[in-house]
Amino acid sequence: MNPKKAPWYFLLLLILAGESVFILPFVLSRVFRPIVLEAFDLDNFQLGVCFSIYGIVALFSYISGGPLADKFAPRKLIAIALWMTALGGFVYAAFPNFTLLKILYGYWGFTTIFLFWAPMIKATRAWGGSTSQGKAFGFLDGGRGLVGALFATMGVLVFSLFLTSEISQATIHESKTAFKQVILISSVIVILVGILVWLFMKLDPKAEAELKVDKITFSQIRAVLKLPSVWLLMTIILCAYVGYKITDIFSLYAQDVMHYDQVQSAKTGTFLLFIRPIVGIIIGLLADRWQTTALLFVSFVITFSGSLLFAFGLVTASAPALFLISILIVACGVYAARCLYFAVMGKGRIPLELTGTAVGLISLIGFTPDIFAGPVMGFLLDDTKGIAGYQHVFWMLGVFSLIGGVAAFSYYKLYKEK
Repeated sequence: MNPKKAPWYFLLLLILAGESVFILPFVLSRVFRPIVLEAFDLDNFQLGVCFSIYGIVALFSYISGGPLADKFAPRKLIAIALWMTALGGFVYAAFPNFTLLKILYGYWGFTTIFLFWAPMIKATRAWGGSTSQGKAFGFLDGGRGLVGALFATMGVLVFSLFLTSEISQATIHESKTAFKQVILISSVIVILVGILVWLFMKLDPKAEAELKVDKITFSQIRAVLKLPSVWLLMTIILCAYVGYKITDIFSLYAQDVMHYDQVQSAKTGTFLLFIRPIVGIIIGLLADRWQTTALLFVSFVITFSGSLLFAFGLVTASAPALFLISILIVACGVYAARCLYFAVMGKGRIPLELTGTAVGLISLIGFTPDIFAGPVMGFLLDDTKGIAGYQHVFWMLGVFSLIGGVAAFSYYKLYKEK
């Protein structure tokens, strides 16, 4: 499919939907992690368990939802997923107990993946055509980062407006009341995005027909599994996604190690989100001129370098400038990898019409950090208090970055442009 056949607003709607669907389960807890722990009376391990349940449900949703994306139009699947996810937000705003919260995260694991994930990747790949994959996925992830940052900024603003006393003197009840407004407003916005997608994210009927496969056969699945690129992408995405999950703790690091207050910690998370669109735009402009596979390898090298600054305990309250620089390094590496790991599918000779099936199979392994990363990070932070616990987390990031770098270099060598 040529990108001219799908207008720019098609990609813009994909970007808007692509981040909106994850605002409730992930972005709010990333930006407001200290407040979430306090409001829901959780420790880090318990919140990690919620993420793990999400990941287990998502695991089955990836493999079953992938072929679905090859049979139905992305617009309808994405809109329904947004509406179902937003409904969960109203339950979230009631501050359910730990048991109900685990059920809610399982529900979100279904709504955000089964009907949504593979259709989004396939529609983006279709928009990029044969010449603009780097631009399509760079702009997608960068745009999603901008949407997430705007949601986070809105959230911090709403939280501050509804907080009736000084942040340092706010009670748990006051924090919960303010955070509830953040959740409710976010839920309504997600519903509105679903309406926009349903009404306007349409393709030419002929182009839409080219993306569909009437029936997915086992022989097609076997053909996809025989591709070396599929197995390498499983490893690459798994390692890159560990890095992305670890960005969840930066706002907590700001509070525990840098001694920032709740609003300052939330602003740190928001600053992190604004790095993502900048990286995405740069990747979008450069990736199609350079080799995307080589850039993917470089992204892991950058992440590994940043992880060592934290792992060696160099980032402390006495070095706030180094804290911002270290966040910048890790975030640039992590977000660059996110922009690129699906952009290299074409170079790995994965057929466009079987993108949904391939994404489902790759994601089955690649996104398992949704299951184990949260509990492992929670255990490391709760078991060893202070900066030492965070050092253990960043050593974990270093190991996965190293493995991902090796896999990315292998992908580069195997599919190197002649």
